[in-house]
Amino acid sequence: MTDQSLVPATDDLPEQMRVRREKLDRLRAAGIDPYPVGFPRTSTIADLRAKHPDLEPDTATGERAGITGRVILSRTGGKLCFATLRDGTGDLQVMLSLDKLGAERLAAWKSDIDLGDQVGVEGEVITSKRGELSVMVDRWELTAKCLRPLPDKHKGLTDPEARVRQRYVDLIVNPEAREILHLRSKVVRSIRRTYEDRGYIEVETPMLQPVHGGANARPFKTHINAYDIDLYMRIAPELYLKRLVVGGAEKVFEINRNFRNEGADSTHNPEFTSLESYEAYGDYDTQAELIRETIVNAARDALGTTVIRGVDAHGVEHEIDLAEPWEEISVYPGISARLGVEVTPETTVEELRKLAAEHGIPFEKEWGHGQIVLEMIERLLEENAVRPTFLKDYPTEVSPLTRQHRSIPGVAEKWDLVIFGTEIGTAYSELVDPVEQRARLTAQSLLAAGGDVEAMQVDEDFLRALEYAMPPTGGLGLGVDRLIMLLTGKNIRETVLFPLVKPEPKASAASAEKTEEE
Repeated sequence: MTDQSLVPATDDLPEQMRVRREKLDRLRAAGIDPYPVGFPRTSTIADLRAKHPDLEPDTATGERAGITGRVILSRTGGKLCFATLRDGTGDLQVMLSLDKLGAERLAAWKSDIDLGDQVGVEGEVITSKRGELSVMVDRWELTAKCLRPLPDKHKGLTDPEARVRQRYVDLIVNPEAREILHLRSKVVRSIRRTYEDRGYIEVETPMLQPVHGGANARPFKTHINAYDIDLYMRIAPELYLKRLVVGGAEKVFEINRNFRNEGADSTHNPEFTSLESYEAYGDYDTQAELIRETIVNAARDALGTTVIRGVDAHGVEHEIDLAEPWEEISVYPGISARLGVEVTPETTVEELRKLAAEHGIPFEKEWGHGQIVLEMIERLLEENAVRPTFLKDYPTEVSPLTRQHRSIPGVAEKWDLVIFGTEIGTAYSELVDPVEQRARLTAQSLLAAGGDVEAMQVDEDFLRALEYAMPPTGGLGLGVDRLIMLLTGKNIRETVLFPLVKPEPKASAASAEKTEEE
């Protein structure tokens, strides 16, 4: 039994919560368990609707059904009450009458059941006089008492901060939140199907890594007591997936979480889901074909169409068809066209600084050629790419894991995919030369020693793996959260179920309880 001294006094609760707690206590005193083990459900609401799509008004089917759900609407009249139940598949009306239930059970419904309660009902499947598919209830049971009132049925949960902090309430009352939940699942299934159809195998690589690498980002650091060593939450799975390619797994992919100790905004969350894959004897051109197929399939499977709408980096809305041809822009010619001055891998840092200053492109004084060009790419090309666009052939010095371009000195075979001004994915022709890779990672480690918290470390085991001969390989990464954003037109805080948020102030929590009552 629960120690009653540990149960908060109802006097300290807001009014509606106090009333609900009193009902809970009354039920228990009457020997009724307000949280029973289960209920004999025979059908989901969606299945029931699919089975009876076109019944005439005032039809009695003679079929019995047992359904469960949350009470989201209730009208308690005299001898006939109506309620709407919502399960994970949809909404359905139920009807409770004096004739079917008797006076005692109908009165119990009226007195004990509140909006938000979970219930199970049994009865005949019928249609109302207005043709609404319903269950005429002859047995009901409370399956879970709701102790907090739901938000106002007309206003819903509209505060964006509350929607994020209380996603469970958001899912209860906002159909759009539930739609995004299901769409996300469809997208992930579609990605897996595309890769499996191409002969890839799905793998899982370590989340805790002794060396952080695979991308330039600030990592989260932790400590394992068993070995008394520091570890890092992975910023990317790249170096482990490449080890698998060395070992003979020629087509591998992983859909999993990455962690980066950086800012949070409408497109970034410190914890995020990504797809990363590698294909032996592929290159960045084969990966462009793969990501296009993956995204087009995901749109068809999740939306039923490849036509989407979105807002670009300047706030202008556009409609595009993902199935139409995608564009390619080599970044140096693209920058040159935007500036009206030729920019090449040989352009000096001084010249780049002058051009950046003339065109209002911000830069730091310690930046080299590659970093300034990256900023130019973002400001001049990325922000202006509306249709799906591959921005390709990046400076080698800012692409430490990428193969040198096969014909253009100073350029790496890398592309970023941009849609509506937002980066969606990236791909490389991978650097597989262990000697060159050691030199580049050593250069990165020197940057780290100089205070660059995003620079990679030298991973000796990864370099040892490359020395066993990694075949020519193409690799790509796709932000799954970004893809959901693209298909829904929502920001990352709406497409990630539980984005990281600051701790809720106690005063705000108390205010939220009062708002619930209002």
